[in-house]
Amino acid sequence: MATPPPSSIDSRGLNSSSSIASSDLTLVIETATAACSVALLDGATVIAAAHEVVGRGHAERLVPMIAALPGQGRAAHILVDVGPGSFTGVRVGLAAALGLSIGWSADVHGYSSLALVAAAGFAADPAIASLAVVLEGGHGEVFMQAFHSQPLREDGPFRSLAPAAALAALEGRPAIGSGVRHLAPLAEGADLREALPAAADVRLLPAGFTALPARPVYGRAPDAKTLAERGLA
Repeated sequence: MATPPPSSIDSRGLNSSSSIASSDLTLVIETATAACSVALLDGATVIAAAHEVVGRGHAERLVPMIAALPGQGRAAHILVDVGPGSFTGVRVGLAAALGLSIGWSADVHGYSSLALVAAAGFAADPAIASLAVVLEGGHGEVFMQAFHSQPLREDGPFRSLAPAAALAALEGRPAIGSGVRHLAPLAEGADLREALPAAADVRLLPAGFTALPARPVYGRAPDAKTLAERGLA
């Protein structure tokens, strides 16, 4: 997949002292999995990107990674992964995106972690006509969704499945994502490809996949809820 190396920052050299974000710039925030990833895009061009596998350390790493981008990542548009994925990771990314959108008067939209991994998978192997994305789901399950290429499109909704059920649902497709390790012991010889979503790969998504509301998409009920979600605030 087209994933930047860990902790990489590549810059085209924006003026970091500029107080006004270009209307063409987009900050991408990716925290839905074990990866913490950011990118600054000018249209479909990646100006700078950083990508680290942090496990559960998104809250500590995200803001410094954004601050290290040209112009401290300031942009007129913000895209954030809304899931499915880690409940904590998704919330960390959304909180940062919404806070920055207020400070910068930027618009903010979401995209799916599953679609991003699919788009990168097709870009890395154009010969594939169909694949299934399998991401860590927690509680012994995985999030799974199938996609077709040319153009990128979903083949049904995503589901939270036990590994055996996910393996049966592959129907011979290659599987890609962070959750394929749960399928490997059950499927000797299956086409399983480890991958994590990377913010820079958002440029591969068609416009319709980057217009989701900036609110979390859960594959199942979260383990922890805010007071508002429990009806106490």
